[in-house]
Amino acid sequence: MKIQECAEFKALVQSLMDNKDLEFFEEVKGSEGMLGNLNDNAISKEGAGEKNFSSICPYIPESVLNNRTVGEILVFFRANSEHVVSFSDIRSLPGFFASLPFKLETGYIGVGDLEFFYYFIQSERDPSKDPLILWLTRGPGCSALSGLFFEIAPLQFNMVEYNGSLPTFALNPYSWTKVANIIFLDAPVGTGFSYSTTLQGFETGDKRFANDVYNFLRKNDFFLSVQWLQSHPKFITNSLYIAGDSYAGKIVPIIVHAISDGKSVLPHFKLNVLAYIVFNGTNVTGYLVGNPATGLKYDDNSKIPFYNRMALISDELYESAKRNCKEEYVEVEMSNVICAKDLQAISECIAHINKPHILEPECPSDFDPPDSSVNERKYFLETREEDCLQAPAEYPKFGCRNYNTYLCKIWASDDSVQQALGIRKGTIREWIRCNESLLYDKDVGSVVDYHLSLNTKGYRALIYSGDHDRLVPYVGTESWIKSLNLSVVDDWRPWFVDDQVAGYSREYGNNLTFATVKCGVLQGGGHTAPEFKPKECFVMFNRWISKKSL
Repeated sequence: MKIQECAEFKALVQSLMDNKDLEFFEEVKGSEGMLGNLNDNAISKEGAGEKNFSSICPYIPESVLNNRTVGEILVFFRANSEHVVSFSDIRSLPGFFASLPFKLETGYIGVGDLEFFYYFIQSERDPSKDPLILWLTRGPGCSALSGLFFEIAPLQFNMVEYNGSLPTFALNPYSWTKVANIIFLDAPVGTGFSYSTTLQGFETGDKRFANDVYNFLRKNDFFLSVQWLQSHPKFITNSLYIAGDSYAGKIVPIIVHAISDGKSVLPHFKLNVLAYIVFNGTNVTGYLVGNPATGLKYDDNSKIPFYNRMALISDELYESAKRNCKEEYVEVEMSNVICAKDLQAISECIAHINKPHILEPECPSDFDPPDSSVNERKYFLETREEDCLQAPAEYPKFGCRNYNTYLCKIWASDDSVQQALGIRKGTIREWIRCNESLLYDKDVGSVVDYHLSLNTKGYRALIYSGDHDRLVPYVGTESWIKSLNLSVVDDWRPWFVDDQVAGYSREYGNNLTFATVKCGVLQGGGHTAPEFKPKECFVMFNRWISKKSL
């Protein structure tokens, strides 16, 4: 019988923890083991230590029970739980013809019947002091490799036409890992290399996605799971930020809110640093989101005003739609023919405009968004942001920005690559950058209230928008931030990189910063801003994470 099935032992430990006078895990002499080297005197053999553990928990071997403190037994208990941490240090990668000049780790963390795959890159500056970032990518269902190779990590694909050989890499001079430790997570399960051992595990949604990521970091049931922070104890005192862009930006505040609520667990208990992380939450300092999905009210309804501001539709058409649709472009009544006519005219105006970046040329998409005509949908007829983040239907053309998605597909599907990354054979049938078959329930309508709650609690927040993205326009983001009714600390002003305006920012009370990443001489900020403006976004991130004004 598995050791975690011993309910009696767990009940005993709980009773010990409920004793306010018990100095449990108070001292730590080291941090090499699963729980560090517990002080043998933390729980002496007097009092609670004199319990006959053999009679209470017959499933624990007698050799373990004899002459053991509760702390030592807990270490055994953790070591024999059903999930085993599996990770590897990666020194080289196929496609990069040298040893990696940064520390990369890949591995799996189990949460119930789910196995989450992650990539962890240590800061190139000072890993022990630099912040720890958990990064979630686009989605729902988009692999972490998009964040790694297209946005903020040290490697990027050489954009050369595929010739049958494995795609190759160059170094990204503006990697955020120069100043931060970053975990890139394939989440939710069914994304990238993450998988479930049961069919039910693949059923997910906004709430479960957030809860699973929360448990990836630190699990409520200390006895049955090894969390990422517990298996990497040297990072438990680093400032932790949760981050993501696009649809993942909707999940980020839910995760931070869950961690915030978890801080009230066992408040009376005296714990060592590692136990504090396991039971009382994490050292979360704040969060950052880029062009984040928030809710249809703001995300989709802001598109019509955005098109007008960007001169994609005329003032007359905009005013007509505004009047006839009563500024509601999502839930449009089928009987409202004049509104539908205006929306159809708008759709024709923008039909050949690049979605992630309106200034870039239209290219065949690596995605096949479903058709959305006004006769078939009650909401605004343009394809929504998440519809554009689906599995590839055709390969993009060489010369288009999204050609890198084709290179990524070839690279990640290669057997030598998967072997180098430590992928468990047989756990996925095919690597897909964005999984359109994900069983996903968008069960959180809006996260505006989550942002307000976190702001009230004083968490730092950076919300940034590429200003030429029409999937999640900055207009909607600016609008919902205004709805929070926060005091303005530093009003709208430009921020600079190399003496040039890189965007505009506004700072609000309780540490919330909104920033745009603007159009430049060659290109502006698009849907995933670091992909379009890497230098400017790195400077923005570095200033903000260093608690400096943009």
